[in-house]
Amino acid sequence: MQTATHPFATLSPARVVAAIESLGFWLPGEPFALNSYENRVFQLHDDEGRRWVAKFYRPGRWSDAQIQEEHDFLSELDAAGAMVAAAWRDEAGCSLHHAEGFRFALFPQLPGQAPELEKPSHLFALGELVGAVHEVGERAEFQHRVRLDLDAMVREAQARVLTAPWLERRQRQAYERITDTLHGELQAYAWAPAQAIRVQGDCHIGNLLGRDDSFALVDFDDCLMAPAIQDLWMFLTAEHEAEWHMQLSEVLEGYEQHRQFDRRELKLIEPLRTLRLMRHSAWLVARWEDPAFPPAFPWVKDVGYWEAHIRQLEQQRLVLGQTPLWLA
Repeated sequence: MQTATHPFATLSPARVVAAIESLGFWLPGEPFALNSYENRVFQLHDDEGRRWVAKFYRPGRWSDAQIQEEHDFLSELDAAGAMVAAAWRDEAGCSLHHAEGFRFALFPQLPGQAPELEKPSHLFALGELVGAVHEVGERAEFQHRVRLDLDAMVREAQARVLTAPWLERRQRQAYERITDTLHGELQAYAWAPAQAIRVQGDCHIGNLLGRDDSFALVDFDDCLMAPAIQDLWMFLTAEHEAEWHMQLSEVLEGYEQHRQFDRRELKLIEPLRTLRLMRHSAWLVARWEDPAFPPAFPWVKDVGYWEAHIRQLEQQRLVLGQTPLWLA
């Protein structure tokens, strides 16, 4: 059910400007809303011509301590020379700010475009960037951020989707059956806690910006403790074996400029893909009361969407039983 009382419904442009100007900035124009659904993100510039990205965090999702760990990790990465956008801090060293019930942060806007994953030089650069991030990430552990847990997250996603009112009875039964099967098969892929390091967590090309062969990694909103492969597998998009191995070779060559990669983690690629598929549909269901979601994702209410999603999960079950490309 959509409601005007959703917290973000009160986040008007005037309130965004007032919140940012409360930090001592002066904005000569209105902020420009960027495509972001989990949080609300705005592009803006101040009277000195500096360009910023303001992120207003979704109320109730993360605790202040979890957000602060995101910011502190970014500061640690920035100090180490990794290409990231660290949160701006005021004279007191504060990076998480509050205004009218919202929590927000400012980040310098980084220019550039998304990488091209068919270019070997881009793949090498991405691997090198993630390797630099992970070299810092393994130095300590998050104390407040979550750990990537296949068992718990699959069950959480399943439970959320089964609350969706749009599934027909037959679809509900089919979805529960296939996700129960996937949950059982994923048990074989559990990893030891020692394998988990601090990672960006949502490392798709939309969160990478750059020019030529130099890129920066942005949006650490989903940073967590996880195996290193969590930040690498989405770069491996080729469908043909030879091209896939080329991508892997370039990414790992770049990565290992900074840190050795444990190739045993490659077996986690398809389990992580399975989890992402499930969590995406669960995310759409969980956020449906946010007024921004129905117009952006109208197909979620269609029977056809859930038919296709169930078929996709069935296909993923078959993939899990096949010899992975990295062993071929």
